[in-house]
Amino acid sequence: MAKIKLEIISPNKVVYSADIDMLIVRSIAGDLGIMPKHAPLLAGLVPHAMRAMIDGTENLIAVSGGFIQVQPDKIIVLASAAELPIEIDINRAKKAYERAQKRLESFKENPEVKSDVDTLRARAALERAKARLKATKTDIG
Repeated sequence: MAKIKLEIISPNKVVYSADIDMLIVRSIAGDLGIMPKHAPLLAGLVPHAMRAMIDGTENLIAVSGGFIQVQPDKIIVLASAAELPIEIDINRAKKAYERAQKRLESFKENPEVKSDVDTLRARAALERAKARLKATKTDIG
């Protein structure tokens, strides 16, 4: 089967580099499946757990947003932050998820104490925590 080169780069390191069969990502316009010989593409990414498929095995990588550039033979992801599951502190991610949820709930109870910026920040924190937990296959139930 044909492969496509994937590189995930954060500001301070190359997080992941491999020849893969398929990448499934969440762009600002929706989910994308990318395989070898894909048409050129540039898209913004939202926080999520990317799925890199290699020989029938799924590898999850948490990203906190960024951009993806696709060429027929190479995918480059420039992520504001990216982590492999082994690098994620699950307890810390759970606490961040709970904090963000409580903050959003407090805005519902006391609408006068929130601003649009506070709401956006809390939602972004929640999405980042969800991506990290999904990458580790941790139930957030």
